Amino acid sequence: MKFYIATDHAGYALKEFTKNYVEELGHEIIDLGPDSADRVDYPDYAKKCAKKVIEDKGSFGILICGTGIGISIAANKVEGIRAALCHDAYTAAATRAHNDANILCFGERVVGKGVIESMIDAFCNTEFEGGRHAGRVDKIEGCSFGENLG
Repeated sequence: MKFYIATDHAGYALKEFTKNYVEELGHEIIDLGPDSADRVDYPDYAKKCAKKVIEDKGSFGILICGTGIGISIAANKVEGIRAALCHDAYTAAATRAHNDANILCFGERVVGKGVIESMIDAFCNTEFEGGRHAGRVDKIEGCSFGENLG
């Protein structure tokens, strides 16, 4: 699998750990920044990662900020992105199986290294189930600003 990774300053400390773990599993990972823990704005890095995932069909992303909330919201503004904020292996597997998520998001201030490893394992080893979930993903893809899910 190929992954793009980006963070903000609040997620920077876990970026190297995450990159190394993904590479240990035999996957490719491309670092989109930042290159230091200096203050940056997470929407800029969420957009950069999301655009790469869309351009590079079949690739995935990993986004990290302090809580994972802001960076996942920002990434989901890019059409075709299904960025999921996860807190454990169950949510990481469920979002791949049911939502066909293409970006895994988490918070450096929320999860530890062991949880990150288990989330990455679950995300990588779970396929989208399709079936009844495919129609729901299609509905998500059909939503745009101003529309509701009803």
